[in-house]
Amino acid sequence: MQENEKKLLRRELLNRIGLGAATAAVAVTLPAGAGAAVARDPVHYAMVIDTRRCIGCQACSVACKAEFAVPLGATRSWVEYVEKGTFPHVSRQFLPRLCNHCRNPQCVNVCPTGATFKRAEDGIVVVDPEVCIGCKYCIQACPYDARFIHPDTGAADKCDFCLHRVGRGLVPACVNTCQGRARIFGDMNDPASAVAQLIATQPVTVLRQGMGTRPSVFYIAADHSDPRETRVPSQYVRVDTHRRIQERR
Repeated sequence: MQENEKKLLRRELLNRIGLGAATAAVAVTLPAGAGAAVARDPVHYAMVIDTRRCIGCQACSVACKAEFAVPLGATRSWVEYVEKGTFPHVSRQFLPRLCNHCRNPQCVNVCPTGATFKRAEDGIVVVDPEVCIGCKYCIQACPYDARFIHPDTGAADKCDFCLHRVGRGLVPACVNTCQGRARIFGDMNDPASAVAQLIATQPVTVLRQGMGTRPSVFYIAADHSDPRETRVPSQYVRVDTHRRIQERR
């Protein structure tokens, strides 16, 4: 194969997977004598939370607070206690919450300055505090109540999957400290990763699927009960959390 033909083939493959040749984050190689190139999907970080393993210890919440010096009254990560049932058959489950790093993030769509954006290289949704004007549009747009205004910077703040740790090959602080190993983090586009295998083999769910945001946080055996649910009017449902704002969006 001539060199020009190799270049054209490489460009065509990159365009097919949604990347420009100038911004491709992964290399496409042509083995000697090969008639076609093999391209790897770009990295897309995701988290799977297995609620069967969560014991509600709040270690993840504490680790997040310590990692980022999150101010009092604000949360990047939290755990809800979901109680429901009809006496005497009442149960309690735990539902860890954080930014869902959506593939179609509404917070990005409404940001007037571009301060909130989704990283092309790994799918993580981040906020640039130097560009954020604190208008709170993203807070109102987020269906997961994952954002707050930081009192020191005046900018929107939220979970960023511990980008400073992930960039050094470490897992997020909440994953590292989880006593039950309920949180699994990795590249969902890598078939060999634990995250990808769990998503492929387990009946995972996402929060508020009807919003169309396509979250990158998946749950195994999660109880999505809401106190406002009226399909079972006689059933007791209560959701508690240590957050200052108790009510769900």
